[in-house]
Amino acid sequence: MTSPSTAADHAADTRGSGGEIVCEDLVRIYAADGIEVQALQGLNLHVDAGDLVAIVGASGSGKSTLLTILSGLDTPTAGKASVAGVDLLTLGGKQRVAYQRHTVGFVWQQTSRNLLPYLTALENVALPMALAGGQTQSSITERADGLLEMLGVGHCRDRRPSTMSGGEQQRTAIAVAVANSPKVLLADEPTGELDEATSVEVLEMMRTVNAETGVTVLIVTHDPTVSEHVRRTVQIRDGRTSTEVLRRRETDEHGTEHHIADEFAVLDRVGRMQLPQDFVTALELKDRVRLTLEPDHAGVWRDGRHDARRDSTSHDEGDQR
Repeated sequence: MTSPSTAADHAADTRGSGGEIVCEDLVRIYAADGIEVQALQGLNLHVDAGDLVAIVGASGSGKSTLLTILSGLDTPTAGKASVAGVDLLTLGGKQRVAYQRHTVGFVWQQTSRNLLPYLTALENVALPMALAGGQTQSSITERADGLLEMLGVGHCRDRRPSTMSGGEQQRTAIAVAVANSPKVLLADEPTGELDEATSVEVLEMMRTVNAETGVTVLIVTHDPTVSEHVRRTVQIRDGRTSTEVLRRRETDEHGTEHHIADEFAVLDRVGRMQLPQDFVTALELKDRVRLTLEPDHAGVWRDGRHDARRDSTSHDEGDQR
């Protein structure tokens, strides 16, 4: 007869081998007062290990629901979801605790939810490591100090949250979230209560953590300026991923660096995609569209006749896909 699994066994089972995030046909339905609300409607998402990604969308688009599922706080109604190789649909109670303690770190929008008010910054960062066990007090203190310094809040070491600014609290919260070396860092509107300058500082610290530790970072936000600080932005509309923007830097022959942003529509398994809303508005697309198939592209046209000039210049028009 085998002995019962220990907390360490559960931790090992939920660490996974990398910080990859995979969601396939993810559905989440809520029922209240006899009314069903479908927050996620077959969402698909793939985030590579070590990537830095922002999930953007309007209120009610499903982005917060996605985050609660990935954090282990909620369970999807249907579909598949895994983080660092951990199947989120099959987690038991103890495994879920170990997953939240070792595999994912979380930063809330409300600074007051991230830190215990009666502990100093150092004590807040040390607490998750102490709860996880397996380390000496000296090694815990050394790592906590190192994280605070990396995040630019070493001067807050012996201060309680009430004596810190909002930005200092959020940077300390990031240190708490990565204290146990998680594979994935999840952040829910981490700049929602901060001014613009402080928001930039916090986002740059997330970039630093991503670069220094290799942790996968997924930021959920409605703030479009956040996308300027990440390599990839994924937009959610009506419970599905709709478009993505990939950013890169290129240097021309004169040595001038340019920031390039390429926008893509997301195509699901059955061929559905959502055109960006500004494209739909600009081209006055309604109800249905007419499609044309060319050797190297597909065209999307307003339902109705279009003039000969548009036909003759179809390769250069902005309403082609």
